Amino acid sequence: MTQPFTGPIQVPRGSPRVQYIADGGQTLFSFPFPIFAAEDLQVFLGAARVTTGFAVSGAGTTAGGAVAFDAAPPDGTTVTLRRRLPIERTSDFLDSGPLQAAALNGEFDRLTAGLQQVAGDQELMLRYADTDLPASPLLPGRADRAGKLLAFDGAGNPTARPPVDEEALSTFLPPGAGAVRRPVREKLADIVSVRDFGAVGDGLADDTLAIQAALTSATAVHVPPGRYRIANTLTVGHGKTLRGAGQGSVIVGASHGFDLIHLPDGYATVAGLRLERGRAGVRLFGRDGPCVQNALVDLTLWEPLYGLVLDGYADPNLPCYWNNIARVLVARPAVHGVWLTRSGEGDTPNANRFHCVRVYSLSAPISGSGFFVEQGKYNNAFVDCEANLSTMAEACFRVGANTDKTLIVNFYAESLGGVPNLQIDEGSVETAVLNLFSASAGPAIHDRSGGAFTAFNAGYPEKNRLRSTRISELTVEGLRFDTEYVEPPSGGTVALDLTSSVYLVSAYGGAVEAVLPPAGRANGHWVTIKKTDASANLVTIRETDGPGPDGRMVTLANRFDFATLVSNGAAWWVVGGNALPGNAHFHDAPGLFEPALNQTLYLVSAFGGAVEVRLPPPAAGNAVGRTVTIKKSDVGGLPVTVTQQGGGGPDGQPVALASRGEAVTVMSNGAGWHILGRYP
Repeated sequence: MTQPFTGPIQVPRGSPRVQYIADGGQTLFSFPFPIFAAEDLQVFLGAARVTTGFAVSGAGTTAGGAVAFDAAPPDGTTVTLRRRLPIERTSDFLDSGPLQAAALNGEFDRLTAGLQQVAGDQELMLRYADTDLPASPLLPGRADRAGKLLAFDGAGNPTARPPVDEEALSTFLPPGAGAVRRPVREKLADIVSVRDFGAVGDGLADDTLAIQAALTSATAVHVPPGRYRIANTLTVGHGKTLRGAGQGSVIVGASHGFDLIHLPDGYATVAGLRLERGRAGVRLFGRDGPCVQNALVDLTLWEPLYGLVLDGYADPNLPCYWNNIARVLVARPAVHGVWLTRSGEGDTPNANRFHCVRVYSLSAPISGSGFFVEQGKYNNAFVDCEANLSTMAEACFRVGANTDKTLIVNFYAESLGGVPNLQIDEGSVETAVLNLFSASAGPAIHDRSGGAFTAFNAGYPEKNRLRSTRISELTVEGLRFDTEYVEPPSGGTVALDLTSSVYLVSAYGGAVEAVLPPAGRANGHWVTIKKTDASANLVTIRETDGPGPDGRMVTLANRFDFATLVSNGAAWWVVGGNALPGNAHFHDAPGLFEPALNQTLYLVSAFGGAVEVRLPPPAAGNAVGRTVTIKKSDVGGLPVTVTQQGGGGPDGQPVALASRGEAVTVMSNGAGWHILGRYP
């Protein structure tokens, strides 16, 4: 006799069946009913029973147990756990001997579990309600029901009737004035679903042939929500539409070894899909006809090698022109997010339009660029696009060598590293940039083209740049410089913000100190400062945290004195003005002194030792035309001697200044230094 189960178990009320919807991450699923052994539990994933890949715990306990899968079931999969016992009796009690309670309880437990199993099966069956009037439960005979439909007669008893094509007889009337009634079959044929051709969409079955069959048979093909695994490229031909239901309609490539979708002709649409993996998410190229007027809308491309590829391909007569791409996200591309290229002898991709296209690496490695216009001769336009890339990228946006008239408007570039926001390669022509937001630490515009671009509000360091501009005729009715009048009531310091080109400064109320910003923050700024009042108060010009124009402070002493200054980013320079006061230099070190001749008066003290003031050769660039005065300023008896390089001195001989106040004024005519005057 086979011994029944003798463990301490009870069989509580309830159904021995439980179901879950997997989320793709959960591996442990519990069952709230007892089983006698692990083999009593049946496990289903979807409609398929599985017998491996999991472990069962909790056998022999009243509360039930759990199933632990080795790998989490895919997201959306139905997980069914049910107790299943054979309806049999394999044990018997002897006529004599002790009757053990545990053995008896075990038999009752199995009987109760078996009854629950039968009751559970009956719950899934069609049956009469308990309150229904008596009716026949017998089906018509085999010969009577063959090839017919099951129906019910006037008394509610089962009967067989000939089949009727009710779909062909049914019609559909849309709501609204003017609507026309149509056959349902014709209405259903308006849009074909990939499921009509056998696509499963469970992420496991190969749906390649089913989807391609739908695209071959119908003009418009719908992809219902699901995960459609493909093992080869799908071709969306001329005038075809492949449209999903948004993020829930997923086409996933089995590998990165092939492109997911090809558009080899024109006037096709791909929209409302999520495309995962693949060599390229979508590739447009003129193989079967001119690749023109295609539309890619509302797509998410996840983890491709290349996101969108526009290829000039092999035949110039089958170009890749005038395609429209809008509201597309390319996430985690390995090489390029959007790539315009040419794989053969065809024309470059031209006049394509990109709007609201975002390339986002999500910190994943990327070896190329967010957008790479490698080939594109005319008028490819990118409006309101974005590249947010990891630090390994080449550039957020790269304009290649074989490009012309690429238009970039309102582009957002971001990276945590020193990735160039926009890189313009040598050989590119007439790139136009408007409103570039540069959030990467790299250069806003990394220009290798030699300035063959136009930029406006295009990021640090050059916000605006207009080059290679030709005007054949220009009529100006009013050429205006922004002018600002400055008159502090009591004088004092005035910080110039350079929002004006001309500052008219009055020092009538007191001396005014006009302070320029640091030259490094004012590269290219040109400003004129003019004293307007007749008072004796001075207007001085200096630089914040810098040496000032020409390395010194500039003084405007008289009414109408002015100075025009420009910054080259390294220093402020005086480039114009009226007769500014001369400046002087004091020198009090003994020995040789070689003046730079950037002052007109040199006061020299020989109190600590004799001084030789050696002028440069009269033909030197800093000497020709210069007039300079050297004056002894100390009361000692040591001399100040004026000489020139190469020997001699002014008028051919050294000039000795022996007493305080002695001075000599000399000038070079390029051939020699000449004395213009001596004092006393």
